[in-house]
Amino acid sequence: MKKIPMRRCVATGESCPKKELLRIVRTPEGTVEIDLGGKRNGKGAYIKKDLKALELAKQKKALSRALEVEIPESVYAEIAKILSE
Repeated sequence: MKKIPMRRCVATGESCPKKELLRIVRTPEGTVEIDLGGKRNGKGAYIKKDLKALELAKQKKALSRALEVEIPESVYAEIAKILSE
């Protein structure tokens, strides 16, 4: 049996399989990007692929806290666009 990597959503606190989460990364340059491949270099935080989880993360400032940087509104808009597809 293959081991399934689990990660914790910063918004809901749930542990989910890595494939069910979206990785947001703060690059070494300090920019915040969406990491669809899950392998980009930098500090990462995971969020459930759910618009409710995104709203919760926005309200709690969970991504800002996890990545230790202010998250621009454009990043939240880009995440919402990816999640609504």
